[in-house]
Amino acid sequence: MNRGSKRWFKKFFSNFSAVLGFVLLLFFLGVALFAPYIAPPKPGRDAYMMPIVTWSSDPIPPSREHPFGVAGKRDIFYGVVWGTRTAFRIGIIVTISSTLIGLVIGSIAGYFGHLVDELLMRVTDIFMAVPFLVAALVLATILGAGLDKVIIALIVFSWMYPARLIRGNILQVKEEQFVMAAKALGVSDLVVILRHVLPNSIFPVLIQASMRMGSLVITAAALSFLGLGAPQGYADWGALLNYARNWMLGSQGQALQYWFMTVFPGLAMVLFVLAWNLVGDALRDIFDPRLRV
Repeated sequence: MNRGSKRWFKKFFSNFSAVLGFVLLLFFLGVALFAPYIAPPKPGRDAYMMPIVTWSSDPIPPSREHPFGVAGKRDIFYGVVWGTRTAFRIGIIVTISSTLIGLVIGSIAGYFGHLVDELLMRVTDIFMAVPFLVAALVLATILGAGLDKVIIALIVFSWMYPARLIRGNILQVKEEQFVMAAKALGVSDLVVILRHVLPNSIFPVLIQASMRMGSLVITAAALSFLGLGAPQGYADWGALLNYARNWMLGSQGQALQYWFMTVFPGLAMVLFVLAWNLVGDALRDIFDPRLRV
């Protein structure tokens, strides 16, 4: 391990918020990986479909058999555990896909400039002018219910942010002497972008991607809560909150009677987003030269 790596690790693990975010992230990763052992699925059934444990539509409070209680005839604990896999699936697919699209568009706009830059950035502005959640909601409604449709809707309306960021970074990097020297030697534009420009401008985009991961999962959960995401019975945090819509106020004189229906899936979402945000903040503080001391 070289001196730079040792300094990186020392700075990272001396930051309490970074360590907390890293531990939370490892916890959720462990839950996702060991979901079949934590909440074993029934043989012959789709593991992501929460099993029906009662035929009564009334919520059942936490018990030894169902630690998080029962909502919508289904076990909340099972839904939270397998919903972690759903969250990672949505977050990773949408983040990687939208970041790659943004990198391509932003790199072309920033490197070539002039008319190409103007055209691509005006298209980007049009997409950014529409509120993200509203746009995703409309497109998901048009495409139809289902997690795959939600993923497509999120990708379509989330590539603009990395595109804007990488464009701004490339506008600075392309004026550096090593880039101009490569051009003078006759190196092709594609090689210049891939070998010289992107490696020196991509890291802020990666940090932003880690911080967007949580917000994308929250948006997908919101669409599931509205009935546009996961199908009925699918292990998804937003779908679990959907079961609680008619029970949130509790019964007369017992406002918090059904607290477990919102607390457990809601807490999972809050901690998941917090983990990604803390890790992203820590990486920014460590690698951003403007914040180094």
